[in-house]
Amino acid sequence: MSDFKIRTLLVTGSNRGIGLEFVQQFVKSPNPPDQIFAACRDPDAPRSQELKNLAEKHSNVVVIQLDATDGASITESAKQVEKHLNGRGLDLLINNAGVLHPNTLQTQTAEDMMEVYSVNVVGPMLVTQAYYDLLKKSAASNGKAAIFNVSSLLGSIEHVPGVFADFPVISYRCSKAALNMLSRCQGEGYKQDNIISVAVHPGWVQTDLGGERAPLTTETSVVGMLKVIYSLTMDQSGTFVDWEEKAVKW
Repeated sequence: MSDFKIRTLLVTGSNRGIGLEFVQQFVKSPNPPDQIFAACRDPDAPRSQELKNLAEKHSNVVVIQLDATDGASITESAKQVEKHLNGRGLDLLINNAGVLHPNTLQTQTAEDMMEVYSVNVVGPMLVTQAYYDLLKKSAASNGKAAIFNVSSLLGSIEHVPGVFADFPVISYRCSKAALNMLSRCQGEGYKQDNIISVAVHPGWVQTDLGGERAPLTTETSVVGMLKVIYSLTMDQSGTFVDWEEKAVKW
């Protein structure tokens, strides 16, 4: 384990699935962060009620409105978070929000491809840009900060032959491959600022995206990913790993 101390963090897509589990796990950790910014597109929607209940019980959880496809929403969220931080930096950014549509090579449309890219690639890029100064501030004070991009094994070009027949999902695959490249570029471009960037395969998880056949619970997946997060070093920046800390081929 490294000495990565996480006092402040933000999670996108935190009202359900893996994102919500991240918030829950951080809250009940032995030394919970001082401020957990739980971002989601519509905090007032019925699907966000569990997150709102969590925030009511824990003063260190702050629900933030953030639509990763809306530049104005992203900018406003960063302003709100900066006010709450009151001069502190952001130690960890978890780009978790994502979408999957079950299209094949023959049914894939341009409209769907653009929508999925907007959420899965452009969103993490814009969110990271908006929070870059806060991440940089944290790294300057604490030695490092981190960007944790939730990717997928389906974005691995090396693994296409093994699982393509069961999971064609063209736009999702292409978007996650692009997210992996974004993570690699962030790892290279931000290393001078001591900001780590990694792409992480969370496993096949029982979520709205993963479905009921998935072998992993959100709890098991996130417990594993937290081990990855807390052990992050600058040497790992720009890598692609899974929830068990194993390297994944690009």
